[in-house]
Parts: sequence; structure tokens; C-alpha cells
Amino acid sequence: MATQTATGGMAPASSDKAFFGHPSGLSTLFFSEMWERFSYYGMRGFLLLYMVADVENGGLGLSVPVGTAVYGTYTSMVYLLSLPGGWLADRLLGPRRAVLYGGILIAAGHFSLAFPAEATFYLGLLLVVFGTGLLKPNISVIVGHLYGEKDIRRDSGFTIFYMGINLGAFMGPLITGYLVQNAGFRTWLSGMGMDPNSAWHWGFGAAGVGMTLGLIQYIASGKLLGEAGLKPSPAKSPEAFAQLKRTATIWFGVFLASLVVLGFSLSSGSITITPEQVTTGYRYVLIAVVVGFFWWLFEGPGNNWTREERGRLWVITVMFVAAAIFWSVFEQAGSTLNLFATGSTDNRLFGLNFPSVWFQSLNALFIVMFAPVFAWLWVKMGSKQPASPAKFSFGLMGVGLGFLLLVPAAQLASSGGLVSPLWLTGVYLIHTWAELALSPVGLSSMTKLAPPRIVSLMMGVWFLGASVGNYLGGEMAGLYASMPLQNLFGYVGLFGVVAGLIMLAFSGKLTKMMHGVR
Repeated sequence: MATQTATGGMAPASSDKAFFGHPSGLSTLFFSEMWERFSYYGMRGFLLLYMVADVENGGLGLSVPVGTAVYGTYTSMVYLLSLPGGWLADRLLGPRRAVLYGGILIAAGHFSLAFPAEATFYLGLLLVVFGTGLLKPNISVIVGHLYGEKDIRRDSGFTIFYMGINLGAFMGPLITGYLVQNAGFRTWLSGMGMDPNSAWHWGFGAAGVGMTLGLIQYIASGKLLGEAGLKPSPAKSPEAFAQLKRTATIWFGVFLASLVVLGFSLSSGSITITPEQVTTGYRYVLIAVVVGFFWWLFEGPGNNWTREERGRLWVITVMFVAAAIFWSVFEQAGSTLNLFATGSTDNRLFGLNFPSVWFQSLNALFIVMFAPVFAWLWVKMGSKQPASPAKFSFGLMGVGLGFLLLVPAAQLASSGGLVSPLWLTGVYLIHTWAELALSPVGLSSMTKLAPPRIVSLMMGVWFLGASVGNYLGGEMAGLYASMPLQNLFGYVGLFGVVAGLIMLAFSGKLTKMMHGVR
């Protein structure tokens, strides 16, 4: 018999152990998320390289500062749109439909990027942003719906799901990197009478194919999910739900009409909008969202927090700032580290050339290798393990040390030579260890520290921190072409290390403010 979950979905009976001892529906979500991450990281792996490549080489010809700003804005919006994406699923669509619609938008976005035109490029990015905002938060919700409240398999199920994420993140850059950077593939394109520079768009198309495969698999095996995530959370009354639906429909119509008017205006030339204007405008939107949210959290009407709750909320705020700093450094994998891999690294292994985009797969590989080690370590240490603020400080210092490792490599490359790929391999290894010290701990801490009535909202804070961090990372990466690399890497590295030391210095006080939560 199915059991009702706390979030309103229907969890299969505990006797369902068809997928490695877990509910059979987990296989549906495992492969759907694997293909979605394949498409996301596959495209992200070469996105900036395409934007800054010369027009004669098939790229957009943007400068490095503009390209990195667009890149940072795009990756930031992906996380920011997870907040309204979760809200829509909770109140109107239900997680199942939200994932389906999100996947359709993502696939459409990648196929739009596959067309060699500037207009379809920016349209494609926008579609991927909206689609990921719908899919990313809600597919994880459905995983939770597969288990009853007391099902001891839940944590293990999320671990298996996490492996699917990293499997997709590992495969994506390998496939797209080959398509966009392999000389043999470009020669094949020429032999077939096609422009070799169209290789960029084959990469975008491959990401679209990956997401399409994920959609087909999601629909074909959807019956395995039962009723998990099928319906939105119950409204207070049918009348309230109907009113909400009407309001959402009106706003969607206004939004769609605005897009149509904007599209005609841009195509006719009556107005012009530059990438710089978009990224600058988004900066103020992001600031307004952050300031408005935290003002409401502490001073909003009806939020009569107890002294203990208010103390924990301050710890969450500090963790939000720390997470934003961490992701601003870590997420330069697709920007500064990608540029360094392409222009300053000897991309050969055992005498054979390999695409620089392949470095993007290392983090996922190392996650699979070391996540069980970290999980075992925390269990082994038991009550002696560091508290969450201390773990955050280790993550911040680690991500900074990774960039400091590149300072001597940048000095070697400054003479015009190419450095060993072992330098970047070491950076990605250190960054993976830093991520494992901070990211899972942050997710866990949000659920433990948040007042019970706003737990889901506090999970949104984690996405908001990632959004701010990605934007800041794009801004920092814009300095790549304007200062010596050893200086840039040194400043970025020190930024992370100093932030970690400050966090460590206050970790004792923050731990006390957590009132017993570790």
C-alpha cells in the first residue's frame, strides 16, 4: 500500500526494491537528471569559449569582459529562477509537470543555440534558464516523494540520485568537447561539405539531443513514479486555487506578450539592447532580490521569531554569504579555468591531444571517487567532527588554495609556453575536496537550522547564494584579459582563503548561535 508523504505526494510501498533496493521510480529520475546534467554541463563546458571566439572562427566575437559577464549572468539566472520554479510547482503545476515542461524548454533552448545566429543564441540561453528553473528544484522533490517519512532508504536514494547527476556532468563535456574542439571532427565536417566552424553548433545540438533523450525516458517510464509529485500542494480551498490559477495565467500572458513585443522591436531595430546593458540591469535585480528577501526574513510582518530561531537565522545569513563567496570562486571552472586550459595548458596525454573542455569533467569524476570517503569520515568522527561553520571555513580555504596553486603555473605560462595539465588537475582535485566540505554540509544545515514553517523557503536561500556567487564569478573572470594571470589567480585565491580564515575565527560564536545544531 502507498503511503502519504509529508509533502503531499504518494510514496510507493517499502516493498518496491526494483532499482538497487530502491523504488523503481528512482530509475526514472536517475536517468532523467543524468541527461539534464549532461546537457547543462556539456553546453557550459564550451559556452564561454564560443562567445569569445573570433567571428571568422565561428564564434560571437565578444570581448573577454563582456563574454564572462554574459556567462556569469546566465549561470546566476539558472539558480535564481529555481525560486519561482519551485513556487509554481508547489502551488500550480505539481513537481511532475514542472519537470516535464522544464525539460521541454531546456531541449528547445539547446536546439535554438544549435542555429548559428546571435538572436537564436540569446533566445536559447533564456529558454535554458527558464527550463532549468522549473526542472532542477522539482526533480529532487519527486525523489523525496518516492519514500515514506520513516523509510530508512531515503538518504541512500538521494546518494544514488547524486551519482546520476555527476555521471551526466562527467559525460557531457567529454562528448561536446570532442565535437567542438577535435581537429579530426572538423576535418570530417569539411569532407562532408559543411563549414568546420559549425562544430560549435554540433556541440549545442548534442546537448539538445541529450535533454531530448532524458525527456523520452521520463515520459516512457513515468508510470514507475506512481502518484509521486503528480499534484501541487493542496490549496486552502478550490476557490483559492482557481484564483491563483487565473492570476498566474494573466501574468504569464503579460510576460509572453512582453517577449513578443521585445522580439519584434529588436528585429526591427527600433530598440537595441547590448549584452552589457542586460548584465548590468541584472546586477540591480539580483541586489534587490537579496536585500528584499533578507529584510522580509528578519523584519517582515508576521515573522515573530523566538530568540533561538533568530540566532539560527543569523547563522543561515552568514552561511549564505560564505556560499556566495565559495561559488564565486568555484564556478570559475567554466570561465577563467576554461580560458587557462585552452590558451595556456599543454593539452596532451601520453603524446595524444585532447580537448581542453575535458577538464570540465574532472570535478564530477573526483566527486564520485571522494564523496564516499567524506561521508565515511564524518560518520567515523561522530560527535568529534567539526561543526558546520568550521566545515564551511575549510571549504572556503580549500577553494582559495586551489587558485593559489595556479599562481606559479601562470608565471610559467607568462613567458608564452604551455604548462602541464597536472596543474589544472590538481586545482580540480582540491576544489572537489573543498566542495565536499561545504556543499553537502550547507544543504543539511539549511534544513536543520530553518524554523519548521519555512524549511522549503530556506532551501531557496542555498540556490540564491549560488546565484549571487555565479554572478560575482563572472565579474571576476572579466579581469582575465586585463591583468597578469598570476595576479588574478593570486587575488581570487586570497579572497577565498581570507574569507575562510574569517569564518574559522567566528566559527565558535556561530556554533553557539546554532543552539545545539551541529
